[in-house]
Amino acid sequence: MVQQRQAGIALVGSGSARPTVALTNEELSQVVDTSDEWIRTRTGIQQRCLLPAGGSLAELAATAGRAALEMAAVEATTVDLIILATSTPDDLFGSAAQVQAQLGATRAVAFDLTAACSGFVFALVTAAQFMRNGVYKTVLVIGADALSRWTDWTDRRTCVLFGDGAGAVVLQASDRDRLLGFELHSNGALNGCLNLPYEAQAEPLAAGKTVQKGTYQPITMNGKEVYRFAVKRVPEVIEKALFHADLTAADIQWLVLHQANQRILDAVADRLKVPSERVVSNMARYGNTSAASIPLALDEAVRDNRIQPGDIVASSGFGAGLTWGAAIFEWG
Repeated sequence: MVQQRQAGIALVGSGSARPTVALTNEELSQVVDTSDEWIRTRTGIQQRCLLPAGGSLAELAATAGRAALEMAAVEATTVDLIILATSTPDDLFGSAAQVQAQLGATRAVAFDLTAACSGFVFALVTAAQFMRNGVYKTVLVIGADALSRWTDWTDRRTCVLFGDGAGAVVLQASDRDRLLGFELHSNGALNGCLNLPYEAQAEPLAAGKTVQKGTYQPITMNGKEVYRFAVKRVPEVIEKALFHADLTAADIQWLVLHQANQRILDAVADRLKVPSERVVSNMARYGNTSAASIPLALDEAVRDNRIQPGDIVASSGFGAGLTWGAAIFEWG
């Protein structure tokens, strides 16, 4: 059944930002026992960009958002809502309001949304609900993460994967709905496969009464389980989103997936029978940028004129939670 729609949305602008500091595989091999060949053959990653000491995620997100607004020719003061998909805010209470202030989007409501590597897809779908109900007409969705903050640089199973970045899209109300279909899922029973846990010690306050005192620990991941999960669930969720859109895999013109591992991208494209030249991949330069990876890859493909107005794009995010989801949209 085609998902019922009220007001429509259009994706009218994109932007991205990445730190200027890049760490190559060769440089990383001087930090941990690994090699360029080991990383490239297993992940497809050649380097990753890292937010330097003193760097701000909110500033990175605002830079991406500003670029998206410029492409869309939209003034920041007309934005109604900003959703920042991130797991690594500058402030645990949220960084979206900081982004709002930096952009000068004075009338916008702003909040963070946390769904790890699925964050951008979840945020896009969340924004669409406000717009389809007629509450907001112009929305800025940003995916931004700095997982380098929570990476164990002595663990070669994880430290080779992650990089920092931001990507954004501008959504505007439209008579014709360009978000054609979506599907979202979560399974907390698999949380232990990929997480960034809080770890605390008891701190006494009064006789027989204690509180927790601690911090978050570095990212842990069961790579084999996450790989198996992704290659099974991602094609499934895309096919379900296509069903809601009354489309098939043959209608996909571009596949823009979360940039986790080149082997996952290849496996998903193979199952959906999407030619490799129609799969957007930039992980060689950026690694896994979590919630930033889809909008960052989308923006590059739009700006180099691969993705054109009217093209059908299938996107899917997947990762910690575990969460996964897909959105089918027409660009422009």
